[in-house]
Amino acid sequence: MIATLFLILIVTFVFLAFYIPIWRNRWVRNKPFPKVWHSILEANFPVYSALKPEEKTRLQQLINLFITKKRFEGCAGLAMTDEIKVTIAAQACLLLLKHPKTAVYPKLYSVLVYPYGFKTEREQHQEDGTVALASHNLSGESWSNGKVILSWDDVMSGAADFTDGRNVVLHEFAHQLDSASGSTNGAPPLRRNCYSSWAKVLSSEFEKLKWASLRHHKTTMDEYGATNPAEFFAVATETFFEKPLQLSKKHPKLYEELQEYYQADPRQWH
Repeated sequence: MIATLFLILIVTFVFLAFYIPIWRNRWVRNKPFPKVWHSILEANFPVYSALKPEEKTRLQQLINLFITKKRFEGCAGLAMTDEIKVTIAAQACLLLLKHPKTAVYPKLYSVLVYPYGFKTEREQHQEDGTVALASHNLSGESWSNGKVILSWDDVMSGAADFTDGRNVVLHEFAHQLDSASGSTNGAPPLRRNCYSSWAKVLSSEFEKLKWASLRHHKTTMDEYGATNPAEFFAVATETFFEKPLQLSKKHPKLYEELQEYYQADPRQWH
């Protein structure tokens, strides 16, 4: 009798532990989307108006989840507001708009926001073999310990002009997707893509960008993408969402890989 009751308790506990988070996420996802948040999206994120009604609903659901589950922290005196949260969450969740699952960056815990660009000091290897501290001015960073750091000024400029191929939120959250594989190396866990095709196309396009960058040729993607494969994936993501017409014309194979990965065709929004 005791053994039976104990077994029932264990089964009940496992059942609740599995289903309570699902029920809670469903409730959060389907909460009414505040009218003021809708106004924020229309004012700060112009591409929102180009989305289909069902895409808007899906994005709103993802924003609800993101804002509920992630901790936002203002830095250097920045007071946290709904405007900041919604504007960041909308751009981050755009990458997940067509994702079949509802998880929103499960390994991300907090978003730190500075009012303007911020400085960091890092070790830099010199040509003579020595190591020195170098100061860097940044608009954003993605850390593997569950943090993303952003400059609010750059967040706003990136959202306002969704055609220049530069968007700090898309860039840093592409790194978050990339790091889900265990390392940030330009090879995120693939859902539908063929791994061999992904590696072949992205490696080839990365080498082309490096070649063009060294020769100061005009490129569709920002030359920062030539830094390493991880930065290439992040820059390619920015370009895919913000300059889809140019990317699909100049780099059709890369566009096809990213379209398959994100399950979206941003040309419809431009």
